[in-house]
Amino acid sequence: MTRRALRKLPGTEARRPRRWALGGLLLGCLAGLVSCAPARWLAQGLAQSSGEHLLLADAQGSVWKGSGVLVLQGGPGSRDAASLPGRLAWSIGFDGWQPVLRLRQDCCINDTLSLRLQPGWGRLRVDLPAQDQWLARVPAAWLGGLGTPWNTLQLSGSLRLSARQLSLEYQRGHWQQQGQLDFELVNIGSRVSTLAPLGSYKLSLQGDAGQPGQTRIALQTLDGALLLQGQGRAGGGQRLQFQGEATAAPGRETALNNLLNIIGRRQGARSVITIG
Repeated sequence: MTRRALRKLPGTEARRPRRWALGGLLLGCLAGLVSCAPARWLAQGLAQSSGEHLLLADAQGSVWKGSGVLVLQGGPGSRDAASLPGRLAWSIGFDGWQPVLRLRQDCCINDTLSLRLQPGWGRLRVDLPAQDQWLARVPAAWLGGLGTPWNTLQLSGSLRLSARQLSLEYQRGHWQQQGQLDFELVNIGSRVSTLAPLGSYKLSLQGDAGQPGQTRIALQTLDGALLLQGQGRAGGGQRLQFQGEATAAPGRETALNNLLNIIGRRQGARSVITIG
């Protein structure tokens, strides 16, 4: 039967509008579903991508605009957890055609943190625009949510986050980093030491351009009586590996002896820290 004859069959012309109407209805339903996607979807994505170490509790609103409580925990089934004060608020807008995630939290984020998103099939890239100021500052006690040894140390002081040319890409269940992410532990103290503060330290995560997917880790002491240093690697589907040591500054050995016994494996005056 020819196309001209088919067009003349009874009901053919009527079926076409119905098909377009059905397609429009499905497209409208899909758009409505995306626009009203609940905040818990974002919470589920954050938990999955962080190995259930970082959670978004009591998520309210939608994926596009909402709020929740940031919780740090030791992982699946962990009994240890610690939350930040107040609520993290987010909104997703557009700069041209590029989506931008904006984060605000009165307690901890410096003004508004804007992250440029590049979603793709099975992947997500997050770019942080260059800026000179620190990004966020949280209580060091929040680390206690990770469990041992942080819950034993019960740190005081603050943890300050900054970055340089930072990009993170999530793909195939792993995060890959480009650029540098710095964590400064400022005026740190611990309940297992009478000496306070112990000092200030810097932990740097640097994407390795020579080995894509790998991140170099460096720990150094900025000042203080407790001296920390170490090197390590992470990423590329491999477990975290870190080798470091802790020692006491001259004249502080007695005051720090108990803490050095907890931090790592004692070898004389040193406490050796090994992960992985």
